[in-house]
Amino acid sequence: MEEGEIEESVRLLGSESRWVDGSEFDSESLPWSLLEEEANRERHGHIRRRLLRKPDRIDSLDVEATDVSNFRDHHKDLSIWRTLALAFQTLGVVYGDLGTSPLYVFSDVFSKVPIKSDVDVLGALSLVMYTIALLPLAKYVFIVLKANDNGEGGTFALYSLICRYANISLLPNRQQTDEHISSFKLKLPTPELERALNIKEGLERRSSLKTLLLLLVLMGTSMIIGDGILTPAMSVMSSVSGLQGQIPGFDTNAVVILSIVILVGLFSIQRFGTSKVSFMFAPILALWFFCLGSIGMYNLFKHDITVLKAFNPAYIYYFFKRNTAEAWSALGGCVLCITVAAGAEAMFADLGHFSVLSIQIAFSFVVFPCLMLAYMGQAAYLMRYPSSAERIFYDSVPDGLFWPVLVIATLAAMIASQSMISATFSCIKQSMALGCFPRLKIVHTSRRLMGQIYIPIINWFLMITCILVVATFGSTTDIANAYGIAEVGVMIVSTALVTLVMLLIWQINLFLALCFPLVFGMVELIYLSAVLTKIREGGWLPLAFASCFLCVMHTWNYGSVLKYQSEVREKISMDFLLELGSTLGTVRVPGIGLLYNELVQGIPSVFGQFLLGLPAIHSTIVFVCIKYVPVPVVPQEERFLFRRVCPKDYHMFRCIARYGYKDVRKEDHHAFEQLLVESLEKFLRIESQELALENGIDEELDSVLLRSRDSEFSVNGAEELQIPLMHDQRMEDTDTLSSEEPVSLFPSSVMSFNEDPSLEYELSALREAMNSGFTYLLSHGDVRARKDSWFLKKLIVNYFYAFLRRNCRVGAANMSLPHMNIMRVGMTYMV
Repeated sequence: MEEGEIEESVRLLGSESRWVDGSEFDSESLPWSLLEEEANRERHGHIRRRLLRKPDRIDSLDVEATDVSNFRDHHKDLSIWRTLALAFQTLGVVYGDLGTSPLYVFSDVFSKVPIKSDVDVLGALSLVMYTIALLPLAKYVFIVLKANDNGEGGTFALYSLICRYANISLLPNRQQTDEHISSFKLKLPTPELERALNIKEGLERRSSLKTLLLLLVLMGTSMIIGDGILTPAMSVMSSVSGLQGQIPGFDTNAVVILSIVILVGLFSIQRFGTSKVSFMFAPILALWFFCLGSIGMYNLFKHDITVLKAFNPAYIYYFFKRNTAEAWSALGGCVLCITVAAGAEAMFADLGHFSVLSIQIAFSFVVFPCLMLAYMGQAAYLMRYPSSAERIFYDSVPDGLFWPVLVIATLAAMIASQSMISATFSCIKQSMALGCFPRLKIVHTSRRLMGQIYIPIINWFLMITCILVVATFGSTTDIANAYGIAEVGVMIVSTALVTLVMLLIWQINLFLALCFPLVFGMVELIYLSAVLTKIREGGWLPLAFASCFLCVMHTWNYGSVLKYQSEVREKISMDFLLELGSTLGTVRVPGIGLLYNELVQGIPSVFGQFLLGLPAIHSTIVFVCIKYVPVPVVPQEERFLFRRVCPKDYHMFRCIARYGYKDVRKEDHHAFEQLLVESLEKFLRIESQELALENGIDEELDSVLLRSRDSEFSVNGAEELQIPLMHDQRMEDTDTLSSEEPVSLFPSSVMSFNEDPSLEYELSALREAMNSGFTYLLSHGDVRARKDSWFLKKLIVNYFYAFLRRNCRVGAANMSLPHMNIMRVGMTYMV
């Protein structure tokens, strides 16, 4: 395209093709600064865009936990005392599940391998010690923790991180402006850039790889939800089982009944939230770890300190040589000592209030040594009393401390269960935000902490399934068989995703990147081969749970993608609206119509249904798109994008409200309306300023500004024209004084809005429409498969997906809209 043609295209587009930040356009037009880049994209690929990233943006290897209000500075310059305080708080949130593992690990291991010699005890102890050192400590705390997504972790956080670097999301609503959100944090090129770009292009080009990666993520998330069922059942039953042998007549049925009572109480208080009692979590868990370490040290010195020989890994070999098949089966019990693996996968979803360093300090200096002492103490006790393997933890407690330890153990088990339940809620919220779970009612239980949420239907589902698990299995041994498969499944998924992060995002040396799956993946596959032998003994349970949730999540994602693609195909052409004229072929009455849709470009087909069905249409129309981007949070000042859809006399605009998967949408509709109008007014003023500049009011100043803008674009692309819609007063004052803002360079004749009658007319028309009220235009869509579709597609879309849509939370309730101001129209999407 010649330079003259480019300038002519920009002049003709005028105000019809301008985002408020100057960098986002519909598919029908591209900004002049990006046309040459578009022409050379085949030759340069994405290298130019990657080179334009600002050097102060950091990647997942460097970023630590973030805060909503100020993610740039959060936890970066903490004092040592603040870091230690955070490390103390992590005990109650992150490590509750891992801390309760000494209740049941050795009892499960020696239920499969009877103790016949000291080698059995030393081998099992050595196996537990090196498993904890290798997987939770080396893998999770010092490697996987670095792969956080701006401070958020878990399977979906890793998937979101990968989606930012490669356009692999099956929902085609990604825009270039999304990359200008400050929390995107793309990194600078490295010598391994070419390899990373090849991986990126391969993922983007092959739809089968996109689907495979999504299925892997959904499987890992389904396993985490399964942990939300098994963790409360396992932890509570293990703590309550200590009463057996202590109270006469307290048999297995009594353990089951008391466990069910505790579980019912635990799930019943979820609706109140944990903010009021969360301050007690860390002290209780700290006391619990102190008990573990103290009791372990007491048993170690009293009974048999020679168990320290288990630091020699040769005893693992002797253990397997002596017990062969039974030792292989015992691995299923040994894997329970690393419940932090799956627990951390889910707990990372709540790590926005911690730093990576604080978690590393807590594990390295408190959790790890206390666990080592606890297991060594139990092994020392078993060296002298091998018959106590069935209830080793409570038997090893010194006389006189049983009841205090029982109370603390029960509280620790409830905290571990509470943390896992909350993490399950967070995982489901993330999956909903990324279009992989039906919309459900979410209750925010804390005004200060956005991560504390409550999902009623999921809470009662977890409670019912936990009760069924406890009542059906009746013992921790059978539940442990199910627990192990869920643990190892999540670990393998995280290994695969982190390996992809290493190659695509961190771009580290290929040999080091491959060592990660070779070392840790091999260990996890060994554990997987061991736990899969327990499918008939309870291992089928997590597989059944994961399969059900996987079907639900993939069906919803599949149907949502088909619906979006149908909307893109059926969108109304701009030529048709231009033929209708500014009246849109009907009567324009005062008022603002907010038409909610999912399209980020083009006119949705449902707008044509409103034109046909209504006798009149509002004087101002705003197409509102609620869009989730693959980042944890979107700062408020970067949330909204506006653009004009048609010529000025149409008074039609598009508003894209961008949210991260951790963002909380609790806006009152009055506040949202006020925010929208203020943003729209600011957009109109910015648009007027840029148009006045382009019209050449001052030729000399115009040429200087254009040269300045060209030089800025050559360095920073379109980013320098970003003008966030919403600022607080302090930010506005700062922007006014800044010499880098284009606004400060305008002459007074341009800055005077009174001399622009078209702007004043449009602002007065907007205020008149606002005074007449807002109307929410929604569609009630029915998604059906086309008649020529194959049978399985008809079955999934017409029945499974339709059932989920009928029973999920509808748009009006999900967005808290006033029912008196809603107008609906029916739509059928043929996919």
